[in-house]
Amino acid sequence: MTSSANEKKSGRDAILFAVGKLAELYPDAVCSLDYVGDPWRLLIMARLSAQCTDARVNIVCETLFSHFPTPEAMADADIEALENDVRPCGLYRVKARDIKSISYDLVHKYGGKVPDTMDELLSLSGVGRKIANLILGDVYGRGGIVTDTHCIRICGRLGAYPEDMKNPKRAEDILSEIVPPEESSSFCHRLVLFGREVCTARSPKCGDCQLCEVCNHSKMRVQ
Repeated sequence: MTSSANEKKSGRDAILFAVGKLAELYPDAVCSLDYVGDPWRLLIMARLSAQCTDARVNIVCETLFSHFPTPEAMADADIEALENDVRPCGLYRVKARDIKSISYDLVHKYGGKVPDTMDELLSLSGVGRKIANLILGDVYGRGGIVTDTHCIRICGRLGAYPEDMKNPKRAEDILSEIVPPEESSSFCHRLVLFGREVCTARSPKCGDCQLCEVCNHSKMRVQ
């Protein structure tokens, strides 16, 4: 077996080990956005979460959804009122425009229902593959890798691909070939928790890490 093939197998084995170990550590992991089971709310909150913490989005959306509780209400909303509500999330003008457009399309194109296909979701304003996979996984129970910063960082450190690779679509393609579809959504939610608590962007807690034995990054730090 060539060196490249060995590295690929090692990365695959590490990811599969992580799938099992993180399931033990975080058996009840769910999406950290408090969308109360409403697919439209999850879609809106996911769009607002770009370059913003989920914790802040949860707080902001308490006010936002009290003012605009339905897709119809948001579709008809005054754009300045939306901008004012989502301002703390950053990029508020673009985000306000997008969530109004999303809501309008749901009402007028999809009968108020969040679409259940990748192509339809990607047609919505501001929705990329990360958000679409979140919806397909959490709402419709279909496998999808949500390549947020935690996912890309941790799986790179584990050796699924070069650690300096930051391409979300490439990461999604690689991980989709490794992670069983029925595990993908939960795995990604667990990566978020693990990334916040242990495998942080700066100064990861390798000494406390239960994935340390299969982690390329940790081995390089020891050398």
